[in-house]
Parts: sequence; C-alpha cells; structure tokens
Amino acid sequence: MQVRISPSMRSITIISSSSSSSSSNGNNFNVGAESGHLSDLMKVVKIAPRSFSYRTLFHTILILAFLLPFVFILTAIVTLEGVNNCSSFDCLGRRLGPKFLGRGGDDSTKLVRDLYKIFEQVNSEEVPVGVELPESFSHFLSDVKNNQYDAKTFAIRLKAMIELMEEEIKRSRLAEQLHKHFAASAIPKGIHCLSLRLTDEYSSNAHARKQLPPPESLPFLSDNSYLHFVLATDNILAASVVVNSAVKSSSRPEKIVFHVITDKKTYPGMHSWFALYPVYPAIIEVKGVHQFDWLTRENVPVLEAIENHLAVRNHYHGNHVVGTNVTDNPRVFASKLQSRSPKYISVLNHLRIYLPELFPNLDKVVFLDDDVVIQRDLLPLWEIDLEGKVNGAVETCRGEDGWVMSKRFRTYFNFSHPLIFKNLDPDECAWAFGMNVFDLAAWRKTSIRSTYHYWVKENLGSNLTLWKLGTLPPALIAFRGNVHPIDPSWHMLGLGYQEKSNLESVKNSAVIHYNGQYLASVGENGAGNLVIARGAGASCFIAPVIAMHRTSCMHM
Repeated sequence: MQVRISPSMRSITIISSSSSSSSSNGNNFNVGAESGHLSDLMKVVKIAPRSFSYRTLFHTILILAFLLPFVFILTAIVTLEGVNNCSSFDCLGRRLGPKFLGRGGDDSTKLVRDLYKIFEQVNSEEVPVGVELPESFSHFLSDVKNNQYDAKTFAIRLKAMIELMEEEIKRSRLAEQLHKHFAASAIPKGIHCLSLRLTDEYSSNAHARKQLPPPESLPFLSDNSYLHFVLATDNILAASVVVNSAVKSSSRPEKIVFHVITDKKTYPGMHSWFALYPVYPAIIEVKGVHQFDWLTRENVPVLEAIENHLAVRNHYHGNHVVGTNVTDNPRVFASKLQSRSPKYISVLNHLRIYLPELFPNLDKVVFLDDDVVIQRDLLPLWEIDLEGKVNGAVETCRGEDGWVMSKRFRTYFNFSHPLIFKNLDPDECAWAFGMNVFDLAAWRKTSIRSTYHYWVKENLGSNLTLWKLGTLPPALIAFRGNVHPIDPSWHMLGLGYQEKSNLESVKNSAVIHYNGQYLASVGENGAGNLVIARGAGASCFIAPVIAMHRTSCMHM
C-alpha cells in the first residue's frame, strides 16, 4: 500500500500493493482488478474529508503563534497594573475576558454612560410646575427609594432639585450684595449724631463760627502761586480725612489751599469742624452752595430739571430691588445698587462742571472726591504739562484688573440708542473722576459746560435711555478731545470692589480711591473708640472726632 499526499495538501491517495502490481503488468485487466481499483478509489473518497481538518489545524497553529506574544504582553501589563486589586487568575480572566469580546469590563462605566444619555435627554425638558421636591439630599434618597422611580423620572427630579438649589444660591448672593450696600451707605452708629452736635456747636459756640479762613489769609484764596484743591461733599469725616491726608503728605503744606464746598444743611457742621480743629499750616475755606452768587437757576437749569424729573426720582429714590431676578450677576447687581445712589443727582455731584465759574480767578486746581486718601506729595501735579488740554485724568481702559481698568464708552452708554450709536465710539477709552487736574484757563475757552447741559437734557428727554450711571457719562462726552492721560500711579481706583487688590500698587499710589461697594467706614472697636477703615494710618486724620463722639446726642 502506498500513501501519496499532493503538494497543495488538498488530497491524500492510498493505493494497495495488489492494485499496483496488476497495473504494472498492463495486459491482464479483469473484473476482479477493476473491482480492486474501485475499492481503492472509495478509500480515497472516504479519506478526502480529513484534508479539511489538517488544513484548519495548520492555519490555527500559525494564528496562535502570531497572537500568543501579544496576549502574554497584555496579560503582564494588566497583571502589573491590577496587582493590588486582582491577585488571582480567575479575577484576571474576568478582567481580560470582556476586552477580548469587544466590550468594557467595568459595569460602572456603562452605568455612567447610561446616566449621561438620560440626563442629556431630560436636559431640554421643562420641570413640571408645582412639583414637590425634598429639602435635602438624604430626603431625596428616601423619596427615590420609597417611590421606586424609573430612570427618567429620577433624572427629572434630580434636575429640578439642582435648579432649585442654584436659584437659592443666587438669591442668597443678591441678598448679600444688598445687605453690603445698605451697610456701606448707612451711617455708622458711632457718628450718627456728629453732624447734629457740630451744628449745635455752630449756634452756641463763637469759636465754631469764626471766619474761615482768617482775614489775613483771604488774599491767598485767589493766589495762583498756591496749590488749590477743591472738595465738594456733605460728609464731614470724609472731608477731614481728605484734607488731613493731603496736608500730612505734602512737602510744602504751607502752600496748600483747600476749598471745601458743601450743601446748606451740612454747612454749619462742616464749618464748625474746621473752625474747631484747624489743619495748620494749610488754608481751609468752607462755603455752602447757597453762598455762591453764580449758582442760580438761570445758570444751572439742568440741575433743577434733574431733581424734578419723575423717572430720575424713581430711579434713584425708588425700590432698588424691583426689576432684579436670580439670573443677575451678583457683582453687576452690586454695581447697579451703587450707581443708583441719590448722591448722583445731588448738586454737589454736578459742581465740578462749573469750576471755571465758581473760581474765576484761579488757573489750575486739583479736584478730589471725598472717598480718597492721599499718601504722597501732590505738588508734582501742578508741574504736569497738560499740552493745552483741560482735564488731566487716569484712563480706565488699560490695566491688569479686568473689572476696574477695562472701562470704555460701551460700559457707560446704551449703543442701541440711535443718538448714541451715531455720535460715539464704543471702543473709546474712558477716564476717571476722583482725582483730576483741571486747567481752568484752558477750560474757559471751550464749550464743555454747554455740551454737558445738552447731553443731560437729551438723556432726560429720552427717559434715561442714553445712560443711567451718575454724572460721569455726560462728562465723558463733554470733555472729549480735552483729556490728557496721566500716570495711573497718581490715582488708584477700585478699592472697595477689588477682592484681591495689589498691596504693592496701593502703597505706591499717590491717591487711593475707595469708590467701590465696600466703602471706607468708621465704626467702634471693643473699647468704644472710633476706628476708621480707610487706609493705613488714616485713623490719625480724624483723631479729634473721638472727643466729639463721647458727647452723646442724649446731652443735646
């Protein structure tokens, strides 16, 4: 018997020896021979199916020889990574098995994917109105367990609970800003009767009524060789801080003249303060708006229009919470509250636009707000060349602070109004009031005052739709082309609403401006003494108030 295997491994033939012998004779074919040959062919047919199993086995061996190294490497990596969590072959098999089958092995991953699909589905759906929600997470778990919610209902209730919590957080933040606003704008307990006490002194104490400044100093009030400061305020303590800090920081305090302007109501108390506690060697003048002959209704009709305008009164004296909702940004809400202070429609707040007329004999003045502290000698301000411009001011569109030093015209004006859109550039840089060098001689040659009046009237006529924030917007328009930028180190803004002020910049600034919500304030410490929180060392500027504070209103 012979076995023949084809080269292609496709067939195996088995031939018996008798068949081979008869075939070699070639001449003696008979029926028996044919029968033997047919039997051999049948053997071939029977053996033929085995050819497929051998071929499959061969290919399988080749594939396994190729894959086994990779399986070994993968097994080693997984084993090393999971040595602390998987210490048996059975565990390893459970981890590797699903990977070979093409699916994730971690059931938690599949659960997260399923939850994400459900949350994505309910994200666009509205929460049913009037649905009762648990008050805490533990109550929520109990609710889900007791009611056996399906996945979608669970996701909707969870969404409703999260949205409710977000609304409550926003309401709390708005309430926090509102309370801070009231705390910052309210009169501290320790000084609520100071103005009354000083007014009483003015009527009963001759020293409190003495002339300011004394007669021998009157010529210096219009002497341009002196350094003239103008301060308009109805806050007695704030005026004391500004004046004292300027004098103490000056290298030539004997050349300083302060023109303090206040309203008729505060004038007796303000006069008493500086008469009883003079700031030597500076010269202090205290005048009420009623003592300026130029301030008549004919010259400033716009001020009366502002005070009598119904929309203005509602805006500045109405309910500040009306119109707010939980979607408001708390910081923006705080700015809105501050901008709606009634001081913005006060005559004192508009006086700066009339400085050339109020001081006709002066050529240059420095105008200061009452919420600043002077830390450095301001004498060099008079040496700045304004290059023919009227207003030397710090620009507020350049700086690191994105909230304080990013103010352009778009910040203050409503550019959806056609009048604003037509006349102003939203990208024009804004500047700050608070510490300004005014060249009054150059100012008198301009039409700044008439431009200011025109735009204030336009805003009133449009029912306050051009702008709503104070007196700076009309001044930004009126002084266009007449502003000379000065170095920012002269005037640092934003103290009071910068949460992370740069202390090094504060120390190096000549004037620090507390123009935010967290205004500098005066209060009592544990010992009952007054403490002012307006800059390092500022408390010494109002030391005389302690004696006045100790005289209670009950003794009046």
